Amino acid sequence: MFRFVLAIAVIALSAGHALANGHGGGEAPPPPKPDATTAPARVILTKQGPKLVDLKGMTLYTYERDTTGKTSNCNGKCTENWVPLAATAEAKPIGDFTVINREDGSKMWAYRYRPLYTSPADKAPGDANGNATTLQWRIARPDN
Repeated sequence: MFRFVLAIAVIALSAGHALANGHGGGEAPPPPKPDATTAPARVILTKQGPKLVDLKGMTLYTYERDTTGKTSNCNGKCTENWVPLAATAEAKPIGDFTVINREDGSKMWAYRYRPLYTSPADKAPGDANGNATTLQWRIARPDN
């Protein structure tokens, strides 16, 4: 009988510790889950003023023909020279960043309802070679 009571006590103590998820047992609590919604870009300061860059530091651009804030006018062959800043299917708006649907069904990020793109002409973080290719494309700036 004593063994039975002792076995029940050990099981109860073990289960209590497991139900408490490790709290109070000397173990650190699990780290908080990262926020699923993080901004897709950030602002950096340059000699020419602040500009938006993606999370890899690549310059972001806007297209003058993107006027509605709901769609991108750069589709098909245009995306060979201007790569849309892709958003996942689960992406949610955060701050000034919104998610828009593309003609092909994919999603992309926009800043203040202006779709954002990178340029393959930029080879390294900080490059802004896409700005010189045509006047219809502009470096994305936080004041635009």
